Amino acid sequence: MTYATLGTTDLQVSKICLGTMTFGQQNTEADGHAQMDYARSQGINFFDTAEMYSIPPRPETQGSTERIIGTWLKSRGGRDKIVLATKIVGPNPNFTHIRNPLHINREQILQAIEGSLQRLQTDYVDLYQIHWPERNTNFFGKLNYEYDLNDPWEDNFPEILETMGELVQAGKIRHFGVSNETAWGVMRFLQISEKHGLPRCQSIQNPYSLINRMFEINLSEITHRERVGLLAYSPLGFGKLTGKYHHGTAAPDSRLNQFKQYTRYNSPEATEAIARYVELAKAHDISPAQLALAFVNTRPFVTSNIIGATTLAQLQENIDSLKITLSAEVLKEIEAIHKKIPNPAP
Repeated sequence: MTYATLGTTDLQVSKICLGTMTFGQQNTEADGHAQMDYARSQGINFFDTAEMYSIPPRPETQGSTERIIGTWLKSRGGRDKIVLATKIVGPNPNFTHIRNPLHINREQILQAIEGSLQRLQTDYVDLYQIHWPERNTNFFGKLNYEYDLNDPWEDNFPEILETMGELVQAGKIRHFGVSNETAWGVMRFLQISEKHGLPRCQSIQNPYSLINRMFEINLSEITHRERVGLLAYSPLGFGKLTGKYHHGTAAPDSRLNQFKQYTRYNSPEATEAIARYVELAKAHDISPAQLALAFVNTRPFVTSNIIGATTLAQLQENIDSLKITLSAEVLKEIEAIHKKIPNPAP
């Protein structure tokens, strides 16, 4: 395992982060414990979760992932050896079973962190993230920012950072990060924190994969110049880049076969790009999953690559992507496909 520094902190996080959003729905508690045991045995020290998990969100399973991590931490010990990240949910009319109405303000941040700490059975989290912005902006597959002169959003950036400062002082969180955020949002958080001596935005958890390289357009420069590390999620495009859907070998209980509502990676352009990447992997005797993950692993702006799996075999293959070195020829062919079909699944 290799490690990288998280932002400007002193935390060293594994280049592979264990994503856990299937725990409590596709994976049982025993499955989750087995995955965390195996990940830890391979040197992974970074686990990511959220108060809304498992996925897809349902009232009866909300918080189940944190609870499973919590029982693992209690039974295994060694909390100080794990870098634990979780998130406060963003506003969404479908998630009012969590809080109603949903806002990212001081009251709800304090309520959310207490719930997460209780479920996780810990006194603190290492990285506390906003799952997505409260304001109207372009994320979750939205390419273009849409002007709305009557946008009712009230600037909550100072309140968020002041509350994060409270939590740091209370010892309940160590660091602050964002998710599904834009370049403007990251720079605004950095500006306010520097001006007022508030917690710095240390990371951004956004999608990044062979079929979604939007991060490279402007956010990658921010990670370089401002030292805000990318925690890349969906590096396999909900499993599409493994080739199992392309070849028709996906099991009936695989994520996209179970949950038809997830269509972000289903465009004709994405299907064509995926087919080309799968064939590229085959031509160079690399598994499609490891081609996709190895590409993400080696990007200089990626602090950690968040992988998820429903079986130990998948988890092993994903972690082993760190052993793959992509040749100059393969990288050149990846760029040729990307130029032909750029970002088909934003």
